[in-house]
Amino acid sequence: MPIIRVAVPVPKRQFFEYQHSSALEPGIRVRVPFGPRKLIGVVLETTKESQWQSDKLKAILDVLDETSIFSSVQLKLCQWLSQYYQHPIGDVLHSAMPVSLRKGGSSQPKPVSFLRTTDEGQQIPSENLGKARKQQQLLAQLQQGEASYSSILAQYASTTVKAVVQKKLIEQVERIPSLDTDWLAHLNIGEKPLPNVEQAIAISQITAKIGEYASFLIEGVTGSGKTEVYLQAIESVLTQGKQVLILVPEIGLTPQTVERFAKRFNVLVGILHSNLTDNERLLVWQQSQAGQLPIIIGTRSAIFTPMKNPGMLIVDEEHDSSYKQQDGLRYHARDLAVMRAAQEKIPLILGSATPALESLNNALSGKYQHLLLNERAGNASHPKQQVLDIRNQPLEFGLAKGIIERIGQHLAQESQVMLFINRRGYAPALVCHTCGHVEECPGCNKPYTLHKQLYKLQCHHCGNAKAIPKRCQSCNSTELSAMGLGTEQLEQGLQTLFPQYTSVRIDSDSARGKNRLNDMLDKINRNEYQILIGTQILSKGHHFPNVTLVVILEVDGALFSADYRAAEHLAQLVTQLAGRAGRAEKPGEMWLQTHDPSHPLLQDLLNNGYSHFARYALLEREQAMLPPHTYQALFRAQSSDPRLANQLLMDISMQFSYSKHVQCIGPLPALMEKRQGKFRMQLVLSSRNRAALQHALSQAMPNIEQLPLASKVRWALDVDPQDFM
Repeated sequence: MPIIRVAVPVPKRQFFEYQHSSALEPGIRVRVPFGPRKLIGVVLETTKESQWQSDKLKAILDVLDETSIFSSVQLKLCQWLSQYYQHPIGDVLHSAMPVSLRKGGSSQPKPVSFLRTTDEGQQIPSENLGKARKQQQLLAQLQQGEASYSSILAQYASTTVKAVVQKKLIEQVERIPSLDTDWLAHLNIGEKPLPNVEQAIAISQITAKIGEYASFLIEGVTGSGKTEVYLQAIESVLTQGKQVLILVPEIGLTPQTVERFAKRFNVLVGILHSNLTDNERLLVWQQSQAGQLPIIIGTRSAIFTPMKNPGMLIVDEEHDSSYKQQDGLRYHARDLAVMRAAQEKIPLILGSATPALESLNNALSGKYQHLLLNERAGNASHPKQQVLDIRNQPLEFGLAKGIIERIGQHLAQESQVMLFINRRGYAPALVCHTCGHVEECPGCNKPYTLHKQLYKLQCHHCGNAKAIPKRCQSCNSTELSAMGLGTEQLEQGLQTLFPQYTSVRIDSDSARGKNRLNDMLDKINRNEYQILIGTQILSKGHHFPNVTLVVILEVDGALFSADYRAAEHLAQLVTQLAGRAGRAEKPGEMWLQTHDPSHPLLQDLLNNGYSHFARYALLEREQAMLPPHTYQALFRAQSSDPRLANQLLMDISMQFSYSKHVQCIGPLPALMEKRQGKFRMQLVLSSRNRAALQHALSQAMPNIEQLPLASKVRWALDVDPQDFM
């Protein structure tokens, strides 16, 4: 009987052998016995020889697919992922599948909810819906043709959909979608603006490489029209009947991106993000694999989406840290996109106003083609960036008097104002005014964050929460005070200072829930909110044409971080936030409140811009022997006994003592030493040669897994780590 080698989703860096009555194609899913369990595995190959006696091999229980669910390129990509990130191949293939297929579900299309107009809804003019603008848009869109329920919910609030359904103008139907691959016949290019000189050069260079592999880094200031470059480059791909996969960093960016792409090309756009149901994700996966979807837009995991006719890959806001998976298979979607584009022989576009130093280094060294967009599109001007020295100044709700006056002036001109503070909640600590006791999370030894609206204290590191105490646990005093500033308190303060204006708070607390963020963004663009308060969600590429003032509070903390990437992240954040101001006709300005206005990083950034800062930072990194001029791997270990974690990392470091090309740094405590009651230690491996580091890791991993403490201490390997928390 043929021997089938199967990758099973278990923490073992190997395949497993089973018997079957006939040979099976690589990429087919099978159900196999694994100890007392039955697991879903993926066939890697069929062979006639085995390292085991045939009577010791178990039989495959069930074959779930008639043909491979993976293309040859996908299988090759997954094997590269397994080798590069030193991760079990079974787990890699498991991660590359939609959840429905991981559970053993059928790979055949399943019924999906669609929205379509009723007979009455098809005939009635959408203007008859009066002032309900969103309902008008929804009806007009569905009068052009039906759409999946999930794609509509990505663009409209559920209340809008229900309202039109109740008026019996649209209806919901369930059916198996037909895989119509003739989208090219319906392709209709909408009106497009005339590109400026820089945009035209970028478009021509990209379109010249369609049909072959090439990597482009578009370094364009915020508002310079990078998306328009994408759109006009995509046009050349679609007219050849090929597909485009676009990665965006946040779910909140997908609706506005989808709307713009669908409107330009009049084609079905597939959406992939974590808010979809398992069946909805599977449908997009199947439609893309069948070649039905010309454009697929998704977050990090969408990089695994199969394409029948791949034509181009785009990674928007490529610097964003959310492209790096922080647990399990710790891959970086941007780096995986580079490998996939090379294997598919298609062009890759990386776009950002603040490119990651790794990408910029590749562009400057010639690995990527470097395209610069230095001018804002249209009549928009660059925002003025200024610092405000708040030393010895009285602050009201964290704001200096001068800033409060500037906010008032901009609001009086009927503009919107954005305030950024990277702390959600009301205050970062609750302190006893009598004895100084701070309410701390016992598992993390970090202060609880005070959430007044939810009436609780919560640890933002482990999620532990409790009710706000009425008395100090140490001295029984009732004099408990909130220390520091959070988004809740800032929102409350601005409502007090400017009661005649409406404010909105956008953070992971207020934006929780399906379509909640989209609803808030819509209302902002309709000018229903004049004051925008938020955390990093606000910096993620959103287009707010009426925002003319951006204020950043408490910028000083990032200037003195122990993480060597902190300066890069701060510079990216400041530049991205500045780009939210003055994106239309009105000029914009940004203010940073700081206690250290002469800090070299701030002065370089404000006077010379991100481009100069990044090139200077690359020189610093080279002198300090840090990435991207060296390559790193990080071993993390955690235990309730710090000595065990430390000893395991000491044992691991001994595995690399023979290597001349790999330097071990540590073991050292993590930047956050204790979390959820566990002490966390780290060991950094560094090398100037990527191949030497990879070779050392592949040689050492089998021995590391056999170490006595490896089964007693929780540990993980992170290749190309992005943070050291």
